[in-house]
Amino acid sequence: MSDSRLVYICDWLPPDFGAVGQYSVLFARELARDRGLHVTLVGLTSGELTSSIERFDRGTLEIVKVPVPAYDKAKTSARIRWTVATNTKLLRAALPFIRKAGSVLFTGSPPLFLHWIAPLNVLLGKRLIYRITDFHPECAIAERGSASLFLKLVLTLTLFWRRRVDTFEVLGHDQAMRLGEIGVSKERIVLKRDPSPIAIGPDTPPLARPAQTEGKFLLLYSGNWGIAHDTATFVNAYIQHYRQGSGTVLLWLNAIGKGAATVAEALDAAKVPYIRTDLVPLDQLASLLRTPDAHLITLKNAFVGYVLPSKVYACVDSDLPVMFIGPTESDVHLLCDQRKSSSYFHVDVGDSERCTQLLEDFGASQNASSTKKLRLVRSSV
Repeated sequence: MSDSRLVYICDWLPPDFGAVGQYSVLFARELARDRGLHVTLVGLTSGELTSSIERFDRGTLEIVKVPVPAYDKAKTSARIRWTVATNTKLLRAALPFIRKAGSVLFTGSPPLFLHWIAPLNVLLGKRLIYRITDFHPECAIAERGSASLFLKLVLTLTLFWRRRVDTFEVLGHDQAMRLGEIGVSKERIVLKRDPSPIAIGPDTPPLARPAQTEGKFLLLYSGNWGIAHDTATFVNAYIQHYRQGSGTVLLWLNAIGKGAATVAEALDAAKVPYIRTDLVPLDQLASLLRTPDAHLITLKNAFVGYVLPSKVYACVDSDLPVMFIGPTESDVHLLCDQRKSSSYFHVDVGDSERCTQLLEDFGASQNASSTKKLRLVRSSV
């Protein structure tokens, strides 16, 4: 009986915003519906404690939402306290289901949950599957630029517990490379990409464009613009585009996170125009992503393989051009280049000059009636 039961643990479940939780619901439902497993998905909510069950021909999916408060991500002490309290509460909620299950699949969010589940599993002996959506504490080290003594200790302990994980699910080849660097064998690594969390394509109806966008090339950044995402390259280029260029491209900032705040503050200080809107509900996301003229994705060099911006899947499926500011070693570059090379525009981090030129080219193409004309622009860059 236990072999047919799996506990799936993640962070924020819908309707709370969180890409990991959105994908976890999709995968958990797939395991229950298609493989006939009895899956218990345990995640976080900003609302009340709830439990619901979906029944399929063979399997079932029970979703348990554990209420936790929000916290100030800008304060390290608050992040640490929240992580300790949340991981403890999440494990306590999942434990009754774990005892009956044969396998536990947990994600990289919330951070460092490995340090709760792996020690307990020494006693329980369950099969551990780590869907390593984010690497911690490597992300904290990359954010700082170096490891403090505390982070070095946490990393040493993290590597110890990772050796006791049975299987790693990775989102991309870049993550598999990072695991290989710390001695994880290929036999323990499975590539399982995130799909687009929404159905989207050329036939998806767009939303109404925001006001004051007439005659503008609308460049959308949607979702989370956080600590792993480069801001300086684009901000410098965008300001230059308005001060010395045509000023035809208009940034649409439909995003949250530290990076989004940084971008907004810089553009406000420079007194250049942009649009900022609240995140749309999930059922409107597909239409949102079909609304602009192109998408923007960014990633800092230090975070290659530690995070993979999940927005890339829907952006690629949207059938619109994509500008990626980041390293070519990232699977963002691999996916975009393989699936839409003719309407994909890459910029190295720090190359604001090329980014400015692309903005000028985008602006010059804003009256084009098809992506084909954008392809002609790309060939001249």
